This record gives sequence, structure tokens and C-alpha cells, in this order.
Amino acid sequence: MIDISSNDTSLKSLRVREFYLGRQPILDRNQALFGYELLFRNAPVGPANISSDLSATASVIAHAAQLGMEKVIGDALGFVNVDADVIMSDIFSFLPREKVVLEVVETMKVSQPVLNRMAELVGLGFSFALDDVTLDTGHVQALLPLVEYIKMDMRDMPLSTLMKLAPRFKQDNKKLVAEKVETREEFKNCLDLGFDYFQGYYFAKPVIMSGKKLSPSQLAVMELMTLVTSEADNLAVERAIKKDVSLALNLLRLVNTPAVGVRQRIDSLSQAVTILGRRQLQRWLQIMLYAEPAKRGHSMTPLLMLATTRGRLLELLANKLRPSQRNVADVAFTVGIMSLMDTLFGIPMAEILTQIPVNDEVADALMFRGGFFGDLLKLAECIERIEELEDHIVPTLRDLAMSTDELVELEMAAFEWSDNVVRYAL
Repeated sequence: MIDISSNDTSLKSLRVREFYLGRQPILDRNQALFGYELLFRNAPVGPANISSDLSATASVIAHAAQLGMEKVIGDALGFVNVDADVIMSDIFSFLPREKVVLEVVETMKVSQPVLNRMAELVGLGFSFALDDVTLDTGHVQALLPLVEYIKMDMRDMPLSTLMKLAPRFKQDNKKLVAEKVETREEFKNCLDLGFDYFQGYYFAKPVIMSGKKLSPSQLAVMELMTLVTSEADNLAVERAIKKDVSLALNLLRLVNTPAVGVRQRIDSLSQAVTILGRRQLQRWLQIMLYAEPAKRGHSMTPLLMLATTRGRLLELLANKLRPSQRNVADVAFTVGIMSLMDTLFGIPMAEILTQIPVNDEVADALMFRGGFFGDLLKLAECIERIEELEDHIVPTLRDLAMSTDELVELEMAAFEWSDNVVRYAL
């Protein structure tokens, strides 16, 4: 076996640090969060960019695990890509077996030692997924007894093939994961075929419905946001919150999350308004807009998770890049969290901006991905869709004069913060 724990400080340390991390949500049949696929990419830094090399792959995974796997995945499962070399290595001491699914591609070269090692890891409590399955071959049959999940790519798979393969693998009690689900129609097709889990950003695509009206509670939050950003005094804000009992209770619960960082417990609305201040109050109201549909039985958890992660990542990036400008981080948070409101409301972004007053810089970022805040938003979207937009990450980082190492650190912090908020918001 290959031991990657030894200290080869020359090239390996560079490989370990120069990477970026994508996290793609995997949802269950109710569209609630089940897990994330973690996608590690070596940044192109000359000779150190050997993504197929064992020490690069394994070191990156080990580094992420040392940074804290729980920060990246929270209560969900983490699907991590491994190859035959990694399977035969000693990397697994870095990974929490109950939280990780090891994902192998269908084309991986299978040998008896690899099958024996996989069986050993299953015995130790690890789970395997078989990725990119397109045929029911002898190769697949050799791996089938050792895997719990079968992943199929919707982009490359004709519906006729899916209709043949899905029942076949269900018969063997395998859990089916549909990958690259990009439309609600694809989601429904996979649901009908008995798929258990769904990976893709179909839930973040706006479905615009003409004449759609906001729910009464969403309207109440929007009106309150307008009041908070105006010159109204604290008493008027407090009175407005009290008009909606559920709004008041939810707000109190949210402002007592660890993510707020307030030392004492906030027990009253007047305390909340006074201690938090207007900007912080506006932030929690924005989050509540995403949490509210979930309380009515609609699974908006992934959208809430995505919006809060985006908001926090943009805030941390802005703070890092422009530390002397006090309100720039607050504006960046607003851009991040508002960037999914067209999906949330089913209303075009242009129409939303007529209802929520924002300055020209924010409007430019949300409508056209323009300016400084637009660059931050583009970077967040590239990371979310790392498989398709990987080539855009490094140029954007270069424009922002930021290293991949700094980016991953901020990503981890954003993941952890978002996980904390969502836990309390629902």
C-alpha cells in the first residue's frame, strides 16, 4: 500500500494547497438535502498540476479532511471520487467512514486486489457508489455486490436506456442517483423511474409564472425589509414585526443561532432590533424569505442552503478584498442572497428589483453580473458548477488578486455558517 502521510515537503505541499473545492447538492425524493458530491480540482500552477497522480488526489482529500469534513458537509453525506490507486492507499484514516461515500467510475480498472480492498473497506463501514453507469456489463457485475449507490448521468443517457437499467438495479436493491438533473421535467422523469436521489441544479432554475403573487407572509417580510432600510424608528419596526406572530417567533429563533455570534440570549423583539442593528436585521429577514416556503410543506431547503452559502461567501470575499470599506461586505451578502430570489418567487429579477429597492451597483450585479459584486457572484456560480465552469475560476481569481488557498478557506467558513443557519431556520 502507498502511505501518503509522510512529509514530502517539496512538491506535495504545493499540490496540497493549490486546489479548489466544489460542493454539489444531492437531494432525496422530497427534494430535501441528502448529501454533497465533493469535487476537488488542482489549480493550474505549472508542473504541480498532475490531477491523475495519486499524491495529488489523495493529498487534496486529506487536506480537506484535516480542514474539517464536517464544515463542508454538515449533517449530510459526502460523496468523494476515488480511483484504484486511492482505494489501495492509506488515505482512509483521514475520512469519517459513516459520513463518506467513495465514488468509483464504471471504467475503473478492476483487479482482484482492488476488489479485495473494496470488500475490506466495506467491512470497515465505508460505502461505495458506482458512477457513470451506462451499461449492465460484466465489469459492472463484478463491482455490484460492493456498491450501495448507482449513479447515472442524465445528460448522456437516452430515456430508453434509463428505462431498462433503472428497474434492473432497483431489483438488486441498489440506491439510484440521477446526476446532472437540470430541469424539473428531468427530475419528474427520474422520480417516475424510481430514482432515490437527484444531483443537479434544477431546483435553482427560475420557473417564471406570469402574474404570480407573493404569499401573505412573504409580503409581510418584504414590507418589513422596506421599513428596516428606511428611516423608520425602532419602535415602528418592532410594532410591524409583532403584527405577524409566526414572523416574530421565527425571527427570534434565527437571531439566537450561533451564526449571529451574539453572546447573550435575545429574548425580546426590542432587544433584537437594538442589539442586531438595521443591517443585521435586514440579513435575517432576507434569509426568512427562503425559509418560509419550507414551513408550508415545500422543500426549499436546498435553495435556502445555496442562497445562504452564496451570501456568506460573497460577504467573506468582499471583506477580504476590500477590508477598509465598511459596508461593502453587507452589500455583497445582499447580492448573494438576492441572486436566487427569481427562483424563490417565480418572478423575473427585473420585477423583483422594482419591489426591493437596491442601488445601481447591486442591480448591475444581479441583472448582468457586472462590476465588483458581479465578479464575486460569477465566482460563486463557477464554483457551484465546477465541472462545467472550472476554466473560468482561475481568471476570475486572478482579476480579484486572490489565491486558491484563500478561496477554499472562505468556502469552508461559508459552508459551516450556512449549515448552522439552515439548522435553525427550519
